[in-house]
Amino acid sequence: MLEQFSLEGRRAIVTGGGGAIGSALSAALYDAGANVAIIGRSDSVNQAAAAVGSPERPVHGIVCDLTDRAALPAGFSEAVQKLGGIDILVTCHGTVKAGDSLTYDAANWDETIESNLNSVFHLCQLAAAPMIAQGYGKIITIASMLSFGGGLKAAAYAASKGGVAQVTKALANEWSSKGINVNAIAPGYIKTKLNQHVWSDPVRHEQVLAWLPSGRWGEPADLKGTVVFLASSASDYIHGIVLPVDGGWLAR
Repeated sequence: MLEQFSLEGRRAIVTGGGGAIGSALSAALYDAGANVAIIGRSDSVNQAAAAVGSPERPVHGIVCDLTDRAALPAGFSEAVQKLGGIDILVTCHGTVKAGDSLTYDAANWDETIESNLNSVFHLCQLAAAPMIAQGYGKIITIASMLSFGGGLKAAAYAASKGGVAQVTKALANEWSSKGINVNAIAPGYIKTKLNQHVWSDPVRHEQVLAWLPSGRWGEPADLKGTVVFLASSASDYIHGIVLPVDGGWLAR
């Protein structure tokens, strides 16, 4: 049974791999046997790659700004070239720019949608072509609790993550018959720099904690098992789901 969860020899690309969640997911895939390349917008991606990999089986780091439509295909191609192909794509990059909707800056809206939604779709397109050719592939997008609700002062983020959930389902409808599984993970309140504006606010922190049946905020490591499951053959008959890993938030 455990062999179904092995990723031995699989080739995985993780975007946003320099962040807390991206690093954790990269490490999970690597530990399950995959060869991994991570893409990030700063040089920290190389540090993250070195932390996950080993001299015998290195993780490749690629610096690329995925909001740059001209740079995105080149960064993706470099990752595929270093791995010698692609079997798994995890889109874990993104941004949050909170603000009052009445006065929200248009540039912040555009950047959020480009980073969190548009680039995800373009990456899925690029990954699907070789996956369809080989008749196999796993695409895992990262949704959010705001794929289900509107949140507070986060209209752009909610719009982008609602879009990620819907495009995940749409792509699953198109590609599942071609051997590709497209699914999403929806992390709950996981402590990262991305949501520091929430957990560093004593009032908001306690409001979130009071709503969590688990009684604690999540950690990036809480997502490791889920990504290995969705990347492995154990999930071969799962298509188009948005899987919450939320400490019971939605059940409440």
